Amino acid sequence: MSVELSEAEKRRYARHLILPEVGADGQKKLRSASVCVVGAGGLGSPVLMYLAAAGVGRIGIIDDDVVEESNLQRQVIHSSSQIGISKVASAVARLESLNPNIAIEPHITRLDISNAFDILGGYDIVVDGTDNLPTRYLISDACEIIGIPWVYGSIYRFEGHLSLFNFQNGPNYRDLFPTPPPSEMVPSCAEGGVLGVLPAVIGSLQANEVVKTILGIGDSISGILLVYDALETRFRGLQISRDPNRQAVTELSDVEEFCASNSSKSSSEQVDGLDEEGDETMFSEITPTEVAEKMKQGWQPFVLDVRSTAESEIAKLERVDALIPHNSIDQALELLPAEGDIVVHCHHGGRSMMAITMLIGLGIDGSRLYNLAGGINAWSLEVDSSVPRY
Repeated sequence: MSVELSEAEKRRYARHLILPEVGADGQKKLRSASVCVVGAGGLGSPVLMYLAAAGVGRIGIIDDDVVEESNLQRQVIHSSSQIGISKVASAVARLESLNPNIAIEPHITRLDISNAFDILGGYDIVVDGTDNLPTRYLISDACEIIGIPWVYGSIYRFEGHLSLFNFQNGPNYRDLFPTPPPSEMVPSCAEGGVLGVLPAVIGSLQANEVVKTILGIGDSISGILLVYDALETRFRGLQISRDPNRQAVTELSDVEEFCASNSSKSSSEQVDGLDEEGDETMFSEITPTEVAEKMKQGWQPFVLDVRSTAESEIAKLERVDALIPHNSIDQALELLPAEGDIVVHCHHGGRSMMAITMLIGLGIDGSRLYNLAGGINAWSLEVDSSVPRY
């Protein structure tokens, strides 16, 4: 029998204790539970704060990033005074001030195949607060092998997704999405944007699923993919099930390497592509530093920005010859020069890669095309810090 609740705990959790579905025994379950939250950003912020407030006894936080000003529009666990410091350290300070009676375990690192078992294996439940596919697949695979449930959440623009995977013989992420797509095919929130309050909705629902799972109350969302449309304020649930033909995951694989697009290649390499005739053609990767050096030596390429107009108003290069969103590139070929080199850039390099692939398919000679590795974000870091990062 666990230790009885202290008088301080009874005061703090009084609103839980009067719920018949929770009561003192339920609060003890929360106190004895351990949850690991991967990511201390938009989703992690509400998840962490509500789990701490609920009295979950041991909470782990995994993140290797630092707080940036652009985070504060949605990552409400952080504040302006914490810009530049570790997100984990910032979150720990906030949670300790919120509830000093629980244990917060910081993991200032990136979750990868070398540490996934050691970290995640020490917890009862895992929460996905990530913003990238490789880590999400890693969480899914590790939890399947270890045998622990995890709460999935994702956000993009005005839409959020939620589910509970690997729970009581229910489906897992790979039953829904068996194979990771190339990373350039999945734009991030940094590229596509996200409504600031959207992660509060999805993150709060994730915390709710964690609490329900610990307490063993209510109906589990396992087997359902919940989709939330913030513009229409509408929820809909899609039934999902285990794939009987899918082989169980028995070992971790380097999903990040699998997902990695050609944009990770060095600028000295050329990237294979196919033109509309099916013949092999090539285009090149080039870093911001290399572009700047070549321009100093007289190189004058045509600079094509394939971001949205709204993004260009936030930040733009000093010299841009044309702004054509990547999904409209086929409608604006007349704006491109018939000869000469073309440097294509977006925010991080994914959409520019897609645009170049489309241009080659439309008959542009790939040898003229250069993808700016890391996009305008890398330009700000490597060449001109006055260009805002967002």
